[in-house]
Amino acid sequence: MAAVSFPAGGPGTPVSAWIGLGANLGDARAALLGALDAMARWPGSRLLRVSSLYRSAPVDAGGPDYWNAVAELATPLAAIDLLHALQAIEQAAGRERPYRNAPRTLDLDVLLYGDERIDTPELTVPHPRMGERAFVLQPLAEIAPGRVEPARLAAVQSQRIERLGPFWP
Repeated sequence: MAAVSFPAGGPGTPVSAWIGLGANLGDARAALLGALDAMARWPGSRLLRVSSLYRSAPVDAGGPDYWNAVAELATPLAAIDLLHALQAIEQAAGRERPYRNAPRTLDLDVLLYGDERIDTPELTVPHPRMGERAFVLQPLAEIAPGRVEPARLAAVQSQRIERLGPFWP
């Protein structure tokens, strides 16, 4: 059994984590809703905010448009355990990784984990490419405007993205 680590505040201390959600294969909207539902059911965790649903063009890849959102989650999980729990949701949704930026049934990324900076071979927080992606910055700015630098948002305005409206209760 793998060891479970806890946030800097100690066991049971919730940390706000911002999760990027995306999908462009199958019923993408249903996959995103299923992921949110799974996160909301984790013991001690609570969804605080969920952005609107967005549709965006793939970046550095081909395939159909992506459906994207960002969620803020209060969780007692340590960052690495959160990553592993998100990967389990992806796997349950049929996620395959045949090559970098391949189309996917579900993609879940730890964008931010409190104010922590993490740089390990398995996890980097803040997410290393979030500042280059309109599909991350626009939904994040919607629910946490203080977490997005206006200059970064302006730098991605040429990327095609469309706000589709609310989709989580």
